[in-house]
Amino acid sequence: MGRMAVQHSADSRTSETDSLEAVKAAQTTKVSKSSKAAKSKATSRPKTTKTTRKRVDAETARANAALKGLTGEAPAPSIPADEPGLFGRINVMDITPSEERGIYPARVELGEPFQVTAQVFIEGRTKVGATAIVRNARGKETLRRAMTCTNPGLDRWAVTLKCGEHSDLKPWEDGYAAVKRQLGEWTVTIEGWEDTYKSWLHDARIKVKVHDDMDNALNSGAELLARWAVTPDAGLPARERKALQQAAETMADESLTPEERLAAGDNPHIAALHESNPLRDGISPSQPQRFKVERPKSSFAAWYQFFPRSEGATVDPNTGKIIQGTLKTSLAGLERAKAEGFDIVYLPPIFPIGVTNRKGRNNSLVAGPDDPGSPFGIGSELGGHDTVDPLLGTMDDFKALTARAHELGLEIALDFALQCSPDHPWVKQHPDWFRHKPDGTIAFAENPPKKYQDIYPIDFNADMPGIEKEVERVLNLWIDAGVTIFRIDNPHTKPVRFWQDVIAAVTKKHPEILFLAEAFTRPGMMRALSYVGFTQSHCYFPWRNTKEELEEYLPITNGDDGYYQHNTFWPTTPDILTAYVRDNGIAGHCVRAVLAAMGSPSWGIYNGFELIENKQRPGFEEQIDNEKYEVKVRDWSKAERYGVAKMLTSLNKIRREHPAALSYHNLTILPTSDPNILAFARHTPAELTSTGQADTLIVVVNLDGHNAHQAMVHVELGELGLPTDRPLTVRDELTGREFQWGWDNYVSLAPWADVAHILSVQ
Repeated sequence: MGRMAVQHSADSRTSETDSLEAVKAAQTTKVSKSSKAAKSKATSRPKTTKTTRKRVDAETARANAALKGLTGEAPAPSIPADEPGLFGRINVMDITPSEERGIYPARVELGEPFQVTAQVFIEGRTKVGATAIVRNARGKETLRRAMTCTNPGLDRWAVTLKCGEHSDLKPWEDGYAAVKRQLGEWTVTIEGWEDTYKSWLHDARIKVKVHDDMDNALNSGAELLARWAVTPDAGLPARERKALQQAAETMADESLTPEERLAAGDNPHIAALHESNPLRDGISPSQPQRFKVERPKSSFAAWYQFFPRSEGATVDPNTGKIIQGTLKTSLAGLERAKAEGFDIVYLPPIFPIGVTNRKGRNNSLVAGPDDPGSPFGIGSELGGHDTVDPLLGTMDDFKALTARAHELGLEIALDFALQCSPDHPWVKQHPDWFRHKPDGTIAFAENPPKKYQDIYPIDFNADMPGIEKEVERVLNLWIDAGVTIFRIDNPHTKPVRFWQDVIAAVTKKHPEILFLAEAFTRPGMMRALSYVGFTQSHCYFPWRNTKEELEEYLPITNGDDGYYQHNTFWPTTPDILTAYVRDNGIAGHCVRAVLAAMGSPSWGIYNGFELIENKQRPGFEEQIDNEKYEVKVRDWSKAERYGVAKMLTSLNKIRREHPAALSYHNLTILPTSDPNILAFARHTPAELTSTGQADTLIVVVNLDGHNAHQAMVHVELGELGLPTDRPLTVRDELTGREFQWGWDNYVSLAPWADVAHILSVQ
């Protein structure tokens, strides 16, 4: 709100002695019959003194007593409310976000715009204002912004803020130390205050209009303007202080008409000062609200998954057998991920695979002699979770892969599935870590009707501290090898407290480590996992395909839930291939990519998406010839014919270039007239972008992969901070074409031409 962002102390108070002098000057001026004489009496500006809080409070009391003799009312005092539960002079309540009584702080990425709301009110019909103040982990104020009343009937105020500046620096890059120093627990304080000027102006306009008690109203206004001019909290430069003092003198001049006197304090200049440097009486700060500020990629991330054993795999021309890829040949996957604009490469487990009950192709119970098994059947006589599968290479090969990834600016995320094959060393070393049946055999994993005979789940009841210690050791080993993110397989099948302990121990030593939860489960469990440290989470986006479903799901992901659970949108995974992707061809793949990339700050692609690998295994929502059970040989030269890789590259470029794509808290659904056309906008105000210019993206998608559709798209321009008095020029970031937009806009999208518009407001 203009110069409201200027830094000045939130705790400064008016020097009431100086205010009293100014009020006396205004009182003296008002009896003058000459505006020239009035000006001569106000040529000397009162000095502002610096005092201790105690002295200021004493002077405030004395000044207020004196003011009662001069005016009808004293300014509202600031009443200390240093303990939780105490109200100040202005009431501040129900600050959001706040969950579980504030035990778990809301989570935001460094520089991510987010919204804070509160109820702010006072007794009677007096007007109030509200200001939000952001302080970093060291208590230093970094930002203050005026709040806007969004629901007067409920006294609800809102503001968009950010903690620090966005960065793309990775943990290993030069300059990251400066990023690291900004992380930790920040606070947001809401200051409610009496808006004395607004209250006065409301009444004064009416009194002058109906000629009722005008002198008292205008003289009161003169005193108010004079006091405003010398209030330190307003942070006024000398030029503006002088303007307010002159306005006070004019308003006190009874030789002028009431309309002329009122105009001195009711004009665009004074209104602008009220917006940028208001007179804030009775300042009442809330208890600080905590925000956990996390490193880059904790919210805004683009993931790319591939299986190292398939990357670079070939067919032996002599035997016809597949020669699997290795960590060395996987470097090609890194190059592809970089070329398509992704910044995190996610690898499935790379540990030795068990032989006992090994699964064959398409999850068959009997493996053939050449079947490699599932990488999730972890552990053999060659080692367990702390060992690289020799068929992939060595630990040195893995370190070389992470080093190359870092050279490309890519982070490596490693899948950590806390489960074992019957051949895992833990089975013999720690038999009490597994659940035994009455007949003495170990129970394999089940998720009825699915059965995983090649996997033993962990039993945490006998020795959870011992399991925690071992898992912490293993995770630290891979961190030392260059891993910066762990994707945890099915964390919801393990105790929440287990993950709370493990993540706390790991991040205490390595605060840069992030955790992604692969948890498709009940909302309570997903929220609990977020509370204990899972930075991002898989979610139900793959099954939200209709306009109605998406209009409900996008605001949930990009609303208050986004302060705790950072949903990452994946169109497909090795476990998920929906009917929509199966049935809608190239257009459907592009539609889901647009929705994933623009519908959430975090999104991911499982490789093969570029090659339209969309054939389901009969009776299951997953691919046939699934890569979990076999090595895939792919011809990447065919990717160009489909155009999906080009779409992925464009989407990542758009995301990087537009601040509006960074946040979980700035999405608005836009009404459309066709059930197959979905539209939404993302907006970040100018004050919160690095360029100082507002950024607005309007995304319009045809959800039908086979037919063209037309619709009218309605935009509430004012609510998005857009001009309402002229047409908007919007540029389609996918094609470069420009259009003129306004309140209601015609759109036609055909799957063989444009599946979507991603429009940036110019």
